[in-house]
Amino acid sequence: MPIKVNGARLWENLMQMAKIGGTAKEGCNRQALTDLDIKGRALFSDWCRKIGLQIQYDAVGNMFARLDGRDNHLNPLVIGSHLDTQPTGGKYDGVLGVLAGLEVMTRIVEEKIIPERPIEIACWMNEEGARFAPAMMGSGVWAGMLDLGEVRASIDLEGISVGIELDRHGYSSHPDPQDKDIAAYLELHIEQGPVLEAEGKDVGVVTGAQGIRWYDVVLTGQETHAGPSPMAMRHDPMRLVPALVQGILEIGTRDEAARATIGQVHTAPFSRNVVPGKVVVSVDLRHPNEQVLQSMHDDLATLVSELTGEDRKLTSILEEIWHSPVVAFDAGLVTSIRRGAKELGYSYCDIVSGAGHDSLMVARKVPTAMIFTPCRDGISHNESEHIEPHQAEAGANVLLAAVLDYLGS
Repeated sequence: MPIKVNGARLWENLMQMAKIGGTAKEGCNRQALTDLDIKGRALFSDWCRKIGLQIQYDAVGNMFARLDGRDNHLNPLVIGSHLDTQPTGGKYDGVLGVLAGLEVMTRIVEEKIIPERPIEIACWMNEEGARFAPAMMGSGVWAGMLDLGEVRASIDLEGISVGIELDRHGYSSHPDPQDKDIAAYLELHIEQGPVLEAEGKDVGVVTGAQGIRWYDVVLTGQETHAGPSPMAMRHDPMRLVPALVQGILEIGTRDEAARATIGQVHTAPFSRNVVPGKVVVSVDLRHPNEQVLQSMHDDLATLVSELTGEDRKLTSILEEIWHSPVVAFDAGLVTSIRRGAKELGYSYCDIVSGAGHDSLMVARKVPTAMIFTPCRDGISHNESEHIEPHQAEAGANVLLAAVLDYLGS
């Protein structure tokens, strides 16, 4: 009989974690490096220590809980995800992967299995990119895809930097993230889309992930009083917004796999009776084909460059914030996940991730793969995000099976 997780314990831990930063609509708000985020990490740390795991940190705030193996000179197998959430996030995005990792480790300890190599649970810093941009900061710095100095300089809407928060919480004195070696990485996550639920599958075997490109489009004009200034004499950057929005949405309709999203529109000085001098529009482009994603980028660049028209006091600039190229996950680990799902009797299908995850960064450096569980109506980044206890248990069981398969146990 294969070893299985304790589904009731996993669910109880998920509900306990959800109380930290819990919202009125039963979601969660634990944004990266806030006091609530640190409180959630402390609870996780307490649970880890109770089963004998050692807690380690690095200078970007990544957290690792370690179970020693027979040969601790070998690089560890790492499982995990993140505990930070969106401002109006759900209970399961990222959190499922971290707490399923804890449940997997707990079962290994309870079964008195001594793995050949160490196993660690990773809790990566700022996967969401909600408070600080870009997303996947901790895993990105570890993988060498993001610069620690640039990450430390990133500021939130209140002007507080990542560096200030890392210093405040005592992370900055820990080792350089890139000094840590990892053998392989596995991550369990909710799908954040509707495919698994629509197809009636218990789990998804994730074979790779879409490429993602983030931008700010900066439109500038001239601030002036809203009353005395005739419409025809204004240099109002808001005039450019309708054509910009229409063009961006058209870029996202070139084929069924393309995605284009405008998530933020900021005006400055953000006053009701002032014609804005600046408008900043965020853009998120995604596609599973890197060449098509590059073509989408080119079209966006052309769109922005042609916006201003005859009014030379209006300017438009495209600033690229982040690029996560298309990812293909490790074939051996993907096979282990498929094997585990089949042996446990779960229905499954291969799937490509449409969302960004820490796995996308980690995969640049070591063999990596992911497991998805369905979520109701495909809704995520939302307080109504929901999974059922049996879905969490199924995903954790497949994760445990993949871990044991990788370890040869």
